[in-house]
Amino acid sequence: MTLSKNNNRIGLFLIAAILALYSIALCASIWHLPSPIHRRRRWVERMKMRFGGRINLSTTGIEDVADAEDTDDYDDALQEDTISGDIPEAKWPISIRDEDGNFDDVLHPGHKAKGNPDVIMSVPKFWIDNPVSIHQNKLMSRELAMKIGSCATSDANGNHARGDSCPVSERTIYVAIASYRDYQCRDTVTSIFERAKFPERVRVGVVDQIVDGEDGPCDAPYRPCKDDPEQMLCKYKSQIDVYQVDAPLAIGPVFARHLGHRMYRGEYYYMQSDAHVTFTRDWDVDIISQQEATKNEMAVLSTYLSDVEGTISKTGKSLINTRPIMCNTDYESGENNRYLRHGSQPEAVPTIRGTPQLEPYWAAGYSFSRGHFVVNVPYDFYQPMIFQGEEMSIGIRGFTIGYDFYAPERSVCFHHYAEGKNKKARNKVPHYWEHTNVYAGTGIKAMYRLLGIVHMNPEIDRNEWDHTEESKYGLGGVRTPEQFYSTFGIDVVHKRTEKHLCRFVETGMMHRNFSPFLRKDGMGIDYGAAAIDSYKFKDPLNGEKISEDGDDEYEEEEDDDEEEEE
Repeated sequence: MTLSKNNNRIGLFLIAAILALYSIALCASIWHLPSPIHRRRRWVERMKMRFGGRINLSTTGIEDVADAEDTDDYDDALQEDTISGDIPEAKWPISIRDEDGNFDDVLHPGHKAKGNPDVIMSVPKFWIDNPVSIHQNKLMSRELAMKIGSCATSDANGNHARGDSCPVSERTIYVAIASYRDYQCRDTVTSIFERAKFPERVRVGVVDQIVDGEDGPCDAPYRPCKDDPEQMLCKYKSQIDVYQVDAPLAIGPVFARHLGHRMYRGEYYYMQSDAHVTFTRDWDVDIISQQEATKNEMAVLSTYLSDVEGTISKTGKSLINTRPIMCNTDYESGENNRYLRHGSQPEAVPTIRGTPQLEPYWAAGYSFSRGHFVVNVPYDFYQPMIFQGEEMSIGIRGFTIGYDFYAPERSVCFHHYAEGKNKKARNKVPHYWEHTNVYAGTGIKAMYRLLGIVHMNPEIDRNEWDHTEESKYGLGGVRTPEQFYSTFGIDVVHKRTEKHLCRFVETGMMHRNFSPFLRKDGMGIDYGAAAIDSYKFKDPLNGEKISEDGDDEYEEEEDDDEEEEE
């Protein structure tokens, strides 16, 4: 009997020991789940400072969902608009590294769209959270526009928001770069500072989506700063903000650039660039002079960039006098939707001289404007896994808020395409869609939203897409999408366009016909003027496909212009 009891005790002890070991193993396996899908993992350290101030928020800042019983209530709290509409004080120099408490905890839109609201990212707050508080669904006044934009030096009262009284050479520039595992990102940032005439007025914000330990960070110099402090990444490290994101959290250029918009801090000008671009000597002075030549406060200079091969001299000067202009766009199918997509764009010597030239479309690969463009037209947070369509979203939304798009007269930077001597190296750069299986299906719903906001899919019931914060990421009240479609020959019902729009745009007809209606205070082209309001572009060739010195028919092809971070 005693032996039997001892055996029972030993058996129970062994079972308990096995269960204990199993429990420990289970906990360990859960703890080591990949961080993007782990609910209970929390880091105490939320920011790392290295290589001149890396802010590694999404690597170290993924947190568990709050312990609230109702996740929907928590989500609503994250989306609550608490901004009064006041314009923050302009400061220079400035960096998000100095804003430890100025961050929002947001649900990762890709995981949330998959029904897994478990991943929270700590992201910089918008400089101004509510764009409607600025544009107020009407034409922004010049007085208000002048309050947005910092000057490198303050006036006698210590005010850095000096409007157009700020000397041109002291007007600050914020450059946003979205990069996905791109080995040339650091070269692009180097080029920005090395080639600027006044680098002290430039701040670069990089959304660096990488595999830590495998990819080189965008702000990591090739040599230690102590050994070579004159490297641009060392010399101007205080003017470089890097928000590092674990590559598996990358869900396309819209989200990456949304994060880049959050890093804007009231600079006078805003520039958006790809992550593999080389700039020309004195690019900052050149592009600002072009911007100011439009005499249009609402001007946005934007284009697809020319290839870098054979375009820049050893001294950094441009060797060409041609530039692309945005006019060749047509419908394409994708994500169960029909949407407009830019084709290859015509490149030639500008028809209009002395000023950038009006064009109907905006390009994501390069954009330069006043800083209030970022405030009024922020990238949509709720569009995961969107690649094609992003340019229509920003462009048409910007049009409704009153912005006008121009092709630069001169190129100030050139793109490293996967062509020629760059082909082999560029083709090795990964793309964000390597995570497509993780976020499968989210792009379809996101595209419904994208097209719905700009009224491009009237056949889709409005109840089919997400309207969260639509006013924040939506339209303005200066113009309507319908006016854009009518003016430039776009039929959103039958999904077709009037062909040969480039004959109207590239030849300078659009510029000559519309420019006279620039408002006297410089606040944009008045599309309400009778001459513009009644204009409806029609194909001058009645759809005939001809090529006349390359002016009429442009080959539709895969563009690499937006592959900077993908």
